[in-house]
Amino acid sequence: MRMISKTQIDDAVIWAVANQKGGVGKTVTTVNLAAALSAMGKRVLVVDLDPQGSASNNLLSGGAGWGGVYGVMRGEIGAREAVQKDQCAGIDVLAADEDLVAVEVELVGIVGREAVLAGRLEGIRRLYDYVVIDSPPTMGFLAINALVAADRVLVPIQCEYMALEGLTRLMATLDRVAALKGLERIKRMYVLTMYDQRTNLSSDVVREVREHLGGEVAKTMIPRAIKVAEAPGFGRTVLDHDPWGAASLAYRVLAEEVANVSRS
Repeated sequence: MRMISKTQIDDAVIWAVANQKGGVGKTVTTVNLAAALSAMGKRVLVVDLDPQGSASNNLLSGGAGWGGVYGVMRGEIGAREAVQKDQCAGIDVLAADEDLVAVEVELVGIVGREAVLAGRLEGIRRLYDYVVIDSPPTMGFLAINALVAADRVLVPIQCEYMALEGLTRLMATLDRVAALKGLERIKRMYVLTMYDQRTNLSSDVVREVREHLGGEVAKTMIPRAIKVAEAPGFGRTVLDHDPWGAASLAYRVLAEEVANVSRS
């Protein structure tokens, strides 16, 4: 008789990568964290919920194709049928394109529409160890769907001036979503991105963020590196593009942190 391990029957842990402040490394973190988890032998699904489709374009040479997350949220196609595979990183993708901007209006009459994505993902959660959702840089309909679907939230914070700008609003949104889900609090992890050890500014931001947010800040910091910016242009993750670079190593360590806290 074939034995079934605990990991085979557990649902995926769903992480939403969210911050309404643009330019903080949200999509880069989504893609490369997913790649690092996949490199650990984990089954990973990336859900691109940003109409710009940057994560999809990074991972899939053909883009969203027919259906994608837009068709899934509209109920036109099942999530399993809409999944595409990134052949390089071994990641499954529910892709986005610009049509996704219309879904808020098209689902305006749906009862419980803030939980549409959660419902659509329910049937495929057991196929994965991790689902990583790339949220748009707003706190609108799509971002709320990501947060409602998520078990945990990863918040990238850029190591630059006014790094904490907007986090108060994000925290308030997380509190509202927690109440909606009947939870006291949504578990979260903050990760410092674009860290430059040569500048006093980065050091000051790190100190300020750790003072304000304490133990919820990841120990790993993602360094600023030109290879991170280059990789999407080659259709690669930075782990493929520069496997022994500082950023690749940082994402691998971050993936270990994520894995360690996911089941706590």
